[in-house]
Amino acid sequence: MADIKLLTIQDVSCFGQCSLTVALPILSAMGIETAILPSAVLSTHTGGFTGYTFRDLTEDIPEIGAHWQKEGILFDAFYTGYIGSKKQLNYIKYIVCTCGKEGARFIVDPVMGDNGKLYAGFDEAFAEEMARFVSSADVILPNLTEAAYLLGEPYRGDDYDRAYIEGILPRLSALSEGDVVLTGVSFDPKKLGVATYDAKTGEIGYYFEERIEGAFHGTGDVYASAFTGALCRGNSLKEAAVLAVDFTIRAIRATLPERKEHWYGVKFEEALPYLIGRLPK
Repeated sequence: MADIKLLTIQDVSCFGQCSLTVALPILSAMGIETAILPSAVLSTHTGGFTGYTFRDLTEDIPEIGAHWQKEGILFDAFYTGYIGSKKQLNYIKYIVCTCGKEGARFIVDPVMGDNGKLYAGFDEAFAEEMARFVSSADVILPNLTEAAYLLGEPYRGDDYDRAYIEGILPRLSALSEGDVVLTGVSFDPKKLGVATYDAKTGEIGYYFEERIEGAFHGTGDVYASAFTGALCRGNSLKEAAVLAVDFTIRAIRATLPERKEHWYGVKFEEALPYLIGRLPK
């Protein structure tokens, strides 16, 4: 495998197993040389903690990018997670344009919300800007809430069927003319998984696993990081989507025996040997 240099851009939650503290170890374990660009630094993530610190790093982003340009530092792939503002989106677009090798892949997890609601600090104007931001992406990984906001239409909740999913997938792809992995899809209350859309062929695929009841912080970041690593290692879109589901499920199951104490994230570290074993040789 040729060396791959990837830049991931998202926040640092110092404690809580999400964002960069998940992305960096997962991608590194998968053999990807991973550089980071923090969008903010928080003492903990915001799910269930109170009184956390927050340091906005927006104005550092263009200076970091300018230094990389001066040094001639280029990347084979880019992967974005939580981005804190419209201003950051514009800075990041410039870095992707100026610090990417020819043919560099751009993978966007358009983190904005879940369960029909935007996360604190985001509004519809941000969602509209995110829809423009993904226009240059090769792959986007929205959940159903984020998909609705990207398309500017109401969230359907659990009131959808296969026809609805297969109707929005090509529309999501049209935002960037790229591939789509739609997460959190379910047609059976006992199953949960993903739908994939290959922009070149129009092929739609599904993959489901047993639904594990409850909310688990950081699993979106675990999934997106494993998917990105698998794609960069040579897996197809569907193969990467399936591997990321399997890895995320194993991370959740590793957490279940100590769920009350370990409520702030999932023990993805315990599932890393499985992930490494599934990679293309």
